[in-house]
Amino acid sequence: MIRRTIREWEQISYGSGDAEISEAHADRLAAVAHASVFSGRGGEGVLEHGRKGLRARGVVGVISTPGCQLEILPKIEGGSETNVSDATLRARLIHMLAVTYDLPIEVSAMTQLGWQRETILELLIRLFCAKLTNAVRHGMPRQYLAREEDLSTLRGRLNVTRQFSRLAVSPQKLACRFDALSPDIALNRVMRAAVSKLLRISGEPDNQRALRELSFVYADVADVSPSELRWDQIVLDRTNRSWRDLLSLARLFLSDRHQQTSAGAIEGHALLFEMNVLFEKYIERVLSRALAGTSFRVSSQGGNRSCLYEGDLGLFRTRPDIIIRQGEEVVLIIDTKWKRMTPRIDDPKQGVSQADVYQLMAYGRLYDCPNVVLLYPHHGELPPDPICQRYSIATNEAHEKLIVATQDLTGTQRNHKDALRKLVRNCLDHETKLKAHNKHGEQLFDAV
Repeated sequence: MIRRTIREWEQISYGSGDAEISEAHADRLAAVAHASVFSGRGGEGVLEHGRKGLRARGVVGVISTPGCQLEILPKIEGGSETNVSDATLRARLIHMLAVTYDLPIEVSAMTQLGWQRETILELLIRLFCAKLTNAVRHGMPRQYLAREEDLSTLRGRLNVTRQFSRLAVSPQKLACRFDALSPDIALNRVMRAAVSKLLRISGEPDNQRALRELSFVYADVADVSPSELRWDQIVLDRTNRSWRDLLSLARLFLSDRHQQTSAGAIEGHALLFEMNVLFEKYIERVLSRALAGTSFRVSSQGGNRSCLYEGDLGLFRTRPDIIIRQGEEVVLIIDTKWKRMTPRIDDPKQGVSQADVYQLMAYGRLYDCPNVVLLYPHHGELPPDPICQRYSIATNEAHEKLIVATQDLTGTQRNHKDALRKLVRNCLDHETKLKAHNKHGEQLFDAV
């Protein structure tokens, strides 16, 4: 198995000689990427298929075909940080995934994984196998299910209608209706489907061995295709709530973002994440936790106010990434952008798009919000400390402000919570004198 790792917006060469992969492998990888839900109209939303190389875009994860696996990592860097290893980027990406998708990844588990030698996909499979193996050792969930069978002795109740119609000529058989404790339930079918799928796509011998052992455990559970799984029938209560984390991992593997494709002779799979969306969801999750217990309320992709009206008909509906409310008042709007800001010495606007500025100004007008924020990821080409630059909108003395800020994604989640709490405090308008208290009555934001 050929394994290659690149970073977003980087290129991997193909062909003969010094090329990193063969042209045949490049064609297969491009075909799988083209079939992805993130490929876009031009089919190159994941990989640009050039004459001599494949260039990654703003989608990260793993693309795999028979004999070749390509891993794309995001550039998650801290201020003035250079030469970040692939292992460090994997750890940071998986931390973001864990927070965003409620994946059961603890610090102790993360330190034991092989960040250096395994791809993101194999790391997540290894984690899933370890947790599922431990769970089934404590007992597989079972439920009483209604069954009907023709038996030689009565079990449960007699099905009179069937007994005197279909079995009238076979009096030695009794049509029985009874409840039986069975493992063939919706939750176990999801686990069986995840094991079956991962067994086909994992390339690590240790993962393959663990998955084969798990497939024997689930031999008595029906093998249902992912599209036919009954997620609505899964009920988590006190008897099986320990399976909640495993269910999150299984959902990740069985969702559309992990898709298997077959186009003629091209077969493969991809586990992909759009970084712009992942960054937005991660910020929303961490910010919600940072402001928990205060008078501020965080919502994502809400608002839905229209830009234009034709009579009572609203047109061009808006959905700001993150809205922070205090009571019914919108006090802050944050729009996340997974783009790299440039140092001021290179560009006075630091790479901030004029279209993005117009969009935030429109949000401020529509939602009557005096403070709007463009939030970018911090990276190694910027100064060590995150940026938080305030601009007056329209006039120098304007009450309305647009803040351009960066969020450092290195460090722990607690660091990120503290940084976002500080950002909100710095962004709120000085004249509003807004205050928020935590559940103990301690003042968090005072005359910000």
